[in-house]
Amino acid sequence: MSGMQGTTDYAQDEVIGFLQSGAAFPAPGPVSHVETHCAHVFLGGDVALKIKRAVRYDYLDQSSPDLRRALLDRELALNKPTAPMIYRDVVPVTRAADGGLEIDGAGPPVEWVLRMHRFAADCEMTQVAASGRLTDAVAEALGQAVQQFHATCPERQDRGDELVRDILDELGRVLPSLESAVGGGLVHAFLGRARQRLDALGPILRERSALGHVKRVHGDLHLRNLLLIDGRPVLFDALEFDERLATCDVLYDLAFLLMDLCHRGLGRQANVAMTAYLLAAEGAEDTGLSALPLFMSIRAAIRVMVLLQTDQATGQTGASSREAWLYLTQAVGHLDDARPVLVAVGGMSGTGKTVLARDLAPEVGLCPGAVHLRTDTERKAQARRVDYAPDARRAIYDRMFARAANLLAAGRSVILDGTFLDDRQRSAAKAIAASSGIGFCGLWLTAPLPVLIDRVVSRRGDASDADAAVVRAQSASADAPVQCRHWKTIDAGGTTDMTRAAATAALESVLGASGEGTTGPGVGTHKSA
Repeated sequence: MSGMQGTTDYAQDEVIGFLQSGAAFPAPGPVSHVETHCAHVFLGGDVALKIKRAVRYDYLDQSSPDLRRALLDRELALNKPTAPMIYRDVVPVTRAADGGLEIDGAGPPVEWVLRMHRFAADCEMTQVAASGRLTDAVAEALGQAVQQFHATCPERQDRGDELVRDILDELGRVLPSLESAVGGGLVHAFLGRARQRLDALGPILRERSALGHVKRVHGDLHLRNLLLIDGRPVLFDALEFDERLATCDVLYDLAFLLMDLCHRGLGRQANVAMTAYLLAAEGAEDTGLSALPLFMSIRAAIRVMVLLQTDQATGQTGASSREAWLYLTQAVGHLDDARPVLVAVGGMSGTGKTVLARDLAPEVGLCPGAVHLRTDTERKAQARRVDYAPDARRAIYDRMFARAANLLAAGRSVILDGTFLDDRQRSAAKAIAASSGIGFCGLWLTAPLPVLIDRVVSRRGDASDADAAVVRAQSASADAPVQCRHWKTIDAGGTTDMTRAAATAALESVLGASGEGTTGPGVGTHKSA
């Protein structure tokens, strides 16, 4: 990825002019031209036409029409399965008898075009985020969609640690030459920390490779390559030009999305998407989260290179220096040390446990924060029927505790969300933290019975199936925890803001006093950077 070696096909100027003119489109009208470091995209009416830029980089050769056609064919094959509503076909720009150009004519090809159905600009996930429409529900669907895509990706035999080392070696060759654009010693700090982290993670990455977590994935999974169509996230524009670059640990693919969300100041959405991904994977990816900070850091550093290369390709050298500095600051920040903690949120149905846990999770540790484990979603991930019998409840708690132990061992903080009506469950949660040698705080939420009943009967579309009868039964049998240093009673009968303020103060008093990591902003966002 170390740079552009030169443009080799100047005949593209004629093709660009032809596509800009509108003559290639079925209906007259204005044509918009979008440039990237690898492509030109032309938008007219309900059609989008894409050509590969005639360039050669160290990592990519698009210097001839045949090479560009092969890449467009590959792009179509990769993306049509996930976005059939967008991708149509690859057609030639041909030389007409009068010497002009036309689309898919009888004359000899001079260029190749990927023809697509144009989607509305407000479908772009960047626009969804900017307009405030990237809600918890959309973020959850996004995490699920990515995991479902990864489940279908073909496995590869490459060693995960070697793949990451190759990328770091390339960054080590390229980034020092860009130090003047970002400054501040950030390049040296990133490379040093990243190499240390990779050395420590080598055995884990090799084990994940052996277990089938290295696959041929999307490869370029950030918000600009995601859409929201009919309320459903759609992946498109997968990396097509290098099979090795698109072969990686699935969590490295996910890391691009999480890094991008954190960079945009959307730490909550990153947290929800991460938790949804892990739940959809049924815990199979939990132990791999030890590598997530490194993966997110490398993804941010790669964005630095891409930004500056795009400046070079479009003749706007220096235009992205500020943004590159923000990304590199983020890359270093993701590698900060953050000691994990375990937080348990308990109380009867209707006390607002899930609302509080979801609010707290992004703020516990570095972005994307703590993993939120909820008994209701764990139960539904394992069975299609509701079962509140004691043995069934115990099995769900045991599963949640097992996942928590794995996540804590991987260095990721965890927030447990359940009623915790049984003192044995509360003791088990504390024991997990003790055996892991990390800080623990239990938050016991209370509210008047009429408030709880009103809340549960008013809920719609929630994973909990508790109703008024369940709440009354809980009230008759609840064994409230004895006040102690590790369990704090929180009055949750007021507003969610009041509950959150009281819970945050309790966390600081229990965890902050002992020097454990508690709450704080995500790293590398525009706001904090």
